Amino acid sequence: MQIFGRFDTKFDDEFLVEHYIYINEDNEKITTKDLELKLKKKRKHVAGTIFLFNPCMSPVGYNTNSSLASQGYEFNGDFEELNFDDMSNLLYQATKREYKGKLIEIKYLFNINLANIETTSILDKFAVDLDLYNSDQLTLFEKTMNYQDAANIRLTGKFVFMGVGHKYDPQHIGIKNYARDIAIKAKELGKEVVFLHDRNYNADECIEQSYFLHPLAQGKAKDTRAYAFKGSFMSNPPIIKRIE
Repeated sequence: MQIFGRFDTKFDDEFLVEHYIYINEDNEKITTKDLELKLKKKRKHVAGTIFLFNPCMSPVGYNTNSSLASQGYEFNGDFEELNFDDMSNLLYQATKREYKGKLIEIKYLFNINLANIETTSILDKFAVDLDLYNSDQLTLFEKTMNYQDAANIRLTGKFVFMGVGHKYDPQHIGIKNYARDIAIKAKELGKEVVFLHDRNYNADECIEQSYFLHPLAQGKAKDTRAYAFKGSFMSNPPIIKRIE
């Protein structure tokens, strides 16, 4: 598997504005030029979309220990091959059998390229921005770089896997609704909306409650989540998986 992404920046914030994984055929390796050719025929080459919360990725030759700008990275708008992280390794394990020769787009609720944002005040700013999104007022983070336009989102392929997480603070109800609206819009566009869930909610309730378990977990849930995620992608398109 190869990973490709395109970064942008504004006001010292860094965003991963496009992100694809390519599941290689045996003994195959593609270039960024090959990727761009495939993206000109998205319907043929893109199997679907996986939604996650936010990225923390780096191009090959750089790392996530500090900002890309501080490492001398030039934001030229081009696709770059990216380094693997834990989520990338799990994606490879899940997709290597049924998705050879296909691209999968990785989209995010928030494109800001930072680690562990769930534990910071940044989420408060996101919630404010989401309230302002459909107004003419300026958002705290650059609107087109950081957020998805849920009402007008464009999706390619048969499926949308929602892996954005399931825990929302009461003061962040706008984030919960934002994730729900993306899932509902995907269904309206005819996509198979799939995810991991448990006994707390049935599949229909999960969409209304924005209850989409993240494929990566800690502690006792780590292995069961990973196993369920891989099980979901044993078919094309993937399927909803309930964790008992």
